[in-house]
Amino acid sequence: MTQSAFEEVLAPNHYFDRNFNIEAAKILPGEYYVSGRDMLLVTVLGSCVSACIRDPKTGIGGMNHFMLPEGGGDRRDLLSNSARYGGYAMEVLINQLVKLGADRKRLEAKVFGGAAVLRGFTTVQVGEMNSEFVLDYLRTERIRVVAEDLLDVYPRKVYYFPATGRVMVRKLKAVHNNTIVERERDYSQRLKSAPLAGEVELFT
Repeated sequence: MTQSAFEEVLAPNHYFDRNFNIEAAKILPGEYYVSGRDMLLVTVLGSCVSACIRDPKTGIGGMNHFMLPEGGGDRRDLLSNSARYGGYAMEVLINQLVKLGADRKRLEAKVFGGAAVLRGFTTVQVGEMNSEFVLDYLRTERIRVVAEDLLDVYPRKVYYFPATGRVMVRKLKAVHNNTIVERERDYSQRLKSAPLAGEVELFT
């Protein structure tokens, strides 16, 4: 099997990371990346969350980056129309992992994000809602969470090596611009105006 056939991509930002001396892909809000190759996946999270999911036996892994759009504002109702966006983001990632050869029964997850960086912008705590959703989803799907770094007030930069499962997280305590907040505001506005994501049939 060629390398090009061993990869599923929805993240157009590719580069060579000179710090780690490895090919990398930057994951922006609404994107995901799945690969069976030795590479680095990078994202910066504010209120959004990322699930890093892999099959430890095959080394096939991937990362998504999503948030729940504001719906009725009822955080207790994680099966609302709002939460379906998160379900879609998770299902697409899992579907592509299995499509590349990961065994769904072996999948393990590491989850990050959900910081309170959109304070004053939203009527609900989006970061907290996102964090609750991703943990609830993984619990329901019986995917083991082996590490998590959620909530707090600081954005995070996440470095994920899917082939080995290694993750490095850096808290961005001194962010001198509003790039992260503006990016997530734009993403939130797009979610409000976009049609609800369709259903995804999961490979089992």
